[in-house]
Amino acid sequence: MSEPASISSGIAARYATALFELAREAGAIPALESDADALTAALSTSVDFGTLISSPVISRDDQARSMAAIAAKMGLSDLTANTLQLMAAKRRLFVLPYVLTGLAARIAEEKGEVTAEVTSATALTPEQANTLAATLKARVGKDVKLKTTVDESLIGGLVVKLGSTMIDTSVKAKLAALQNAMKEVG
Repeated sequence: MSEPASISSGIAARYATALFELAREAGAIPALESDADALTAALSTSVDFGTLISSPVISRDDQARSMAAIAAKMGLSDLTANTLQLMAAKRRLFVLPYVLTGLAARIAEEKGEVTAEVTSATALTPEQANTLAATLKARVGKDVKLKTTVDESLIGGLVVKLGSTMIDTSVKAKLAALQNAMKEVG
C-alpha cells in the first residue's frame, strides 16, 4: 500500500472507530447505520458531493456550511452531523468514503452479519436475493447482507464474493475456461 493511501486509511479507521464507539455508548447504532447508508448512497449518486469532500479549492468554512446543510436536509443524527463538521474543520472530508466503509464493517460485525458482494447478469428478484442470502447463511452460519450489482457482460450466472472466498458461476467465466481448454488441446 502506498504511503498516502495508508495515511488516509489510518485517518478513516480512527474516525470510523470513534464514531462507532460513540454510537454504541449512546445506543444509536441503528441511526448510525441509517446515516452511513444515506451518505454512501449520496456519494454514489452525486458527483457534486464527491467534489465537495475532495476538492482542495473549497475552503474549510464552505465545506462546513455545506456539510451542515446536507446533514440537515438528509435528517442525519446529531452525532453524524457533528462528526462531519469536525472532519470539515480538520480538512478530513476526503476520507469520508473510507470512513463509511469502515462503519459498515463495524456495524455488520456488531450485528453478526457478513456482507456478500454479488454481481449478476440481470437484477436479482427479491425471491432470488432471499434464497441466495439463506443459502449463504447456511454456509457461513451468520446473517448475510447482499450488496448487489449488475454486469451484463457476465451473460448469465453470478459472481459471489464472501470474505476471501469467490464463487464464479457466470457464463462468461465458463466460456473463458472452455476457451483456455481448447487452446491447450490445439
